[in-house]
Amino acid sequence: HKKARNDANMGKIFNKIGREIVVAVKAGGPDIELNRRLKDVILKAKSNNMPNDTIERAIKRASGDGSDIIYEDITYEGYGPYGVAVIVESLTDNKNRTAANIRHAFAKYGGNMGTTGCVSFMFDRVGQISIEKSDDLDEDELLMLALEAGADDMKIEEEGYTIITSVDNFSEVNDGIVDAGINVLSAEITMIPQTTTEITDPEEIKNIENMLDHLEEDDDVQDVYHNWEEME
Repeated sequence: HKKARNDANMGKIFNKIGREIVVAVKAGGPDIELNRRLKDVILKAKSNNMPNDTIERAIKRASGDGSDIIYEDITYEGYGPYGVAVIVESLTDNKNRTAANIRHAFAKYGGNMGTTGCVSFMFDRVGQISIEKSDDLDEDELLMLALEAGADDMKIEEEGYTIITSVDNFSEVNDGIVDAGINVLSAEITMIPQTTTEITDPEEIKNIENMLDHLEEDDDVQDVYHNWEEME
């Protein structure tokens, strides 16, 4: 049963990334070197272990002249319960359906969906590259490599390193790290909060977790960002 759930989750992730690939190709063409958005999505796909043939099929399908569904890129913002700021990024072929579903998810758990810009000013869009610690990886050398490639910062954590880049420099920094023979665990464009909201009550934590899960399970939702500080 656990494997079946994991397979279902992986299939859902692949479907979401495949949708991003289609939108990126239709917006900027199938050439990875000329289409920065496509290149960034493919980095995300590979860091999620999406097979190369699946990536290639998505690119080929988007490049064709068939009557594929047209997806619209829409971002929703609002406050979840207990003042948690939430951003929901979606790709949808029916914005009325998606808006209704997301508004319902906010309301069900005590939140409110707001207007565009109501919480996005509290977040920064950045590139984020995660690297696992290892005995043969020198911390100072990694920092210098990342900075020379164009990174903005490197966070040192117990289990590894997180390199932060601007969106414009994301692909180049990742390429520099990979070319140096360093294994990248994940690489993606994301939103990180400037400040966080701490919740300690177990019932409140369960409620906000349920809301975030509800949003992430929606087929139209690509990514959900929040400023809730998840305590270990």
